[in-house]
Amino acid sequence: MNYNYTDTIEYLLDWYDNNARILPWRENPKPYYVWISEIMLQQTRVEAVKIYFDRFINTLPDIKSLAYAKEEQLLKLWEGLGYYNRVRNLGKAARIILEEYNGELPPDYSSLLKLPGIGSYTAGAIASIAFQIPEPAVDGNVLRVMKRVAGSFDDITKASIKKELEQDIREIIPKERPGDFNQAIMELGATVCIPNGKPICMKCPIMHLCKAYHNKTEMSIPVKQDKKARKVEDKTILVLEKSGTYYIRKRHNEGLLAGLWELPSLEGKLTPLQLEEYLKNQGYSDFNYYSLGEGKHIFSHIEWHMTGFYVHITKEDKVAEESVYNSDISLNEAWVTKKEIDEIYTLPSAFEKYRGVLENRD
Repeated sequence: MNYNYTDTIEYLLDWYDNNARILPWRENPKPYYVWISEIMLQQTRVEAVKIYFDRFINTLPDIKSLAYAKEEQLLKLWEGLGYYNRVRNLGKAARIILEEYNGELPPDYSSLLKLPGIGSYTAGAIASIAFQIPEPAVDGNVLRVMKRVAGSFDDITKASIKKELEQDIREIIPKERPGDFNQAIMELGATVCIPNGKPICMKCPIMHLCKAYHNKTEMSIPVKQDKKARKVEDKTILVLEKSGTYYIRKRHNEGLLAGLWELPSLEGKLTPLQLEEYLKNQGYSDFNYYSLGEGKHIFSHIEWHMTGFYVHITKEDKVAEESVYNSDISLNEAWVTKKEIDEIYTLPSAFEKYRGVLENRD
């Protein structure tokens, strides 16, 4: 053990008892609730998750209902949270749990790790919070807090450093309140020993044990390897409208936003003349359009710089007449109403700026 964290236990638990935020999955830590919340909280702020969690649980209240849910329903419930493979893996895992564990999450760390979408952090969180199994749950918040306490300049992006901290915590985690201990560190990292900006050290219950505080190195810890610069891609987004319906299409099943519906996104930034040529090549012989302005959306490794156009189709030739209207969702393209987009089809948040133009045009 590089640093003995034993002295932090009592202070963290006392602080957590008096300062923990009231969250629905904490108030009722059923294994299913803990699982869903932990998957949602990956890459997402707590405040944003609350609404999604309530809607998801109200719609799919247990593992059986999750296992039987169709992918389109899962994607729609997840719409706006991003990283859609998370919810796809929830469905896959639920089906395995139904078949192999009688519809109940297994109260075993190793078994949890085998389920799709569950890594060491999520397995540790479920095991400790839902089943009181003394396993660590090391995420970015925990790495930041503990490395500051230890005054360590280890690179927290290395898997070996995370595994080392997991083992350090495994050796000292209290058997009586393992879930509260894990949540106390997470909570401290989210609200006091914050990721962006200066930590609020004067509110920290373990300030007196923190080497980074005493050495005035809290702003230099944790150490992270520099991320590669995001790749920038120019896109032209089209809102195609015809007789009160809008054209959407499904993306390929691999790559970015795999298998999700989109407003047509074209490579590059089209000029008005290029747009007119594209529309004519698609079989639209009479139309009018106007600019929807510039937009930007940031993914983890890619950044879209977008320009948008609203296109009203007034006439089309025979080729375009063969397009799909109000189609079966199993197909790859459709002309749909705003209500259908709101209730059935999942459009990622990348298109939010241009989707907004539909609000006054139903």
